[in-house]
Amino acid sequence: MLSKALIAHLKELLSTKILHASPLSGGDINEVYLLQTTNHKFVVKLNSASRFPGMFKAEAKGLDELKSSNTFSIPEAIAYGEVDKVSYLLLQYVDSASRASDFWEVFGQQLAAMHQISEEYFGLKKDNYIGSLPQYNTKCQTASAFYIQQRLEPQFQLASKNGYLFSKLDVFYKNIEGIIPQEPSSLIHGDLWSGNFMEDGKGAPCLIDPAVAYSPREMDIAMMHLFGGFDPQLFEVYHEIFPLQKGWKQRISLFQLYYLLVHLNLFGSSYYTSVKRIIESYS
Repeated sequence: MLSKALIAHLKELLSTKILHASPLSGGDINEVYLLQTTNHKFVVKLNSASRFPGMFKAEAKGLDELKSSNTFSIPEAIAYGEVDKVSYLLLQYVDSASRASDFWEVFGQQLAAMHQISEEYFGLKKDNYIGSLPQYNTKCQTASAFYIQQRLEPQFQLASKNGYLFSKLDVFYKNIEGIIPQEPSSLIHGDLWSGNFMEDGKGAPCLIDPAVAYSPREMDIAMMHLFGGFDPQLFEVYHEIFPLQKGWKQRISLFQLYYLLVHLNLFGSSYYTSVKRIIESYS
């Protein structure tokens, strides 16, 4: 809830009067409000500073990373901080227009351009979050080491603590080492499902709520196929510009494994069978 202290803090930060604050849908862990000031609109996200330390700082840095790629429309992260044990993230409000006729073509072009932005390592300067779970980004030199050590292993360890058991993971890790393409890292959104993009004021794709890292690009592709919501034209355009390596369709489930583990650890046993099936297919 927006406290009087937080409203006063945001008013001082913006150097303008806040005329109205109305709640928006914001997912499971954040409260989200639309702020109407004298001349502008803003969005503010709130959560517990003690439960999710550094979450909004990481999100702001992720948005900055995506914005600096000069590919997609990305909302500006204006400020983040803490007031009375409540963390906040203040964002630019993005006007939304009807989807442009070339929306999916442009989406494919922009995704291919973003994925061609690379670093000499896999990872990120800081850890961040995926949903409410920590996401680890210690730098690795290969795609397989990064995916196994920084993505799969932490989720399997958490799943074990939550009572979900998996056997022969050492065999599984060994088997997938040679399957993961050893290509350069890509700047990825990291949590690219249909709820994390929208149309901006020009009807063009706008990405929100990232879990950014320099990662195997097939992670974004796999997540986009997990729950649907993306037109096939997007992928056709993407492949024309930046073709995926041979066998990518067969690897979709392997890269979906990370996201299914995240869902298992967040939402429970309905994802357990899917996770086990993928492990067994590579063991």
